[in-house]
Amino acid sequence: MKKFKIKVDGKTYEVEVEEIGGVTSSVAPTPVASAPAKKLVAAPSPKPAPSPKPKAPTSSVGGEEVNAPMPGKILQLKVKEGDTVSEGDTLLILEAMKMENEIIANASGSIKKINVAVNDMVDTGDALLVIG
Repeated sequence: MKKFKIKVDGKTYEVEVEEIGGVTSSVAPTPVASAPAKKLVAAPSPKPAPSPKPKAPTSSVGGEEVNAPMPGKILQLKVKEGDTVSEGDTLLILEAMKMENEIIANASGSIKKINVAVNDMVDTGDALLVIG
């Protein structure tokens, strides 16, 4: 066992450390005036945040789902069910962090189902609409 004097936040503590393996030294320990030993207590670990409740699965009427890339609010729908879109066309506007983000079509086809409405709040990964 080796004794060390450690200063933490201006307070001096004397600690003993056991060396496991390694090189032994021939230096004689010097006596140190010991401060009263304080018991260190670990801070309680934070409780994990409750996991969000899964939303009811949306029926993907057979087609390519367009999912929300981030949480936000639907500001504007640029398409209606039945409209024909090409890959890269703007489908809706999603407000996230005070910015308006265009959500674009990831495939060509017709709009089979729209799962959101203007002013709806969405989370990352929510199915916004289905292109078939």
